Amino acid sequence: MSYIDGFITPVAIAARERFAEHARVAAAIVREHGARRVVDTWGEDVPAGERNDIAGAVRLGAGETASFGWIEFTDRAARDAFGEAIVTDERLAALGLPPFDVSHMILGGFEVIVDTGRGAAPGFVDGYVLPVPPTRRADYVALAEAASPVFLDHGAIRHVEAWGDDLPAGETVDFRRAALAEKEESVVFSWVEWPDRATRDRATPLVMADERMAKLLLTPLPFDGKRMIYGGFAVLNEH
Repeated sequence: MSYIDGFITPVAIAARERFAEHARVAAAIVREHGARRVVDTWGEDVPAGERNDIAGAVRLGAGETASFGWIEFTDRAARDAFGEAIVTDERLAALGLPPFDVSHMILGGFEVIVDTGRGAAPGFVDGYVLPVPPTRRADYVALAEAASPVFLDHGAIRHVEAWGDDLPAGETVDFRRAALAEKEESVVFSWVEWPDRATRDRATPLVMADERMAKLLLTPLPFDGKRMIYGGFAVLNEH
């Protein structure tokens, strides 16, 4: 089963170029230790929510935006081997302090449960994090699999859903707190890849108006949508 390390990171808007360069160099090192793919993005459309949102999840400060990123591995074993190797790689340490507040970065490991699309290089990503009870996992997978063709038919190039498997508790922020997950719930890390923002912006109302999606949304959802956080992100690096 494919595996994902997912991240949401607060970054000063003025530090965009420094962040992109730091991420580019780090991604090359990460690939050498077994990662299949590394993607870093830049928040462009990160809306405020009534109950929950990305800004609150990573405690965005004034003049900051969020980066939604991930590393793809063949399986959990490859990811764990990567984790052991990367901490001793002196090149990563030589990069120096990252251009963001590490204490407000959230990270975790996720098992891929849905992966559809042709995998072309994306220019824009819609990212989502949401709480789902383990008892509704099968229902959630069925919903995601039914929604995938709608996204793809309207121009998306890939749709991925991943189930929380290794979600460490952080001192100030973490994925469980980001999704306002209750004790018995897990967390899903998900994204939809688009060729560019223009395609995504055109597709969004069409996806919601599609009768297939409308039918899905008429049924009781296997998660609390009010606690879902989401946003739109421009791709900075894709390796």
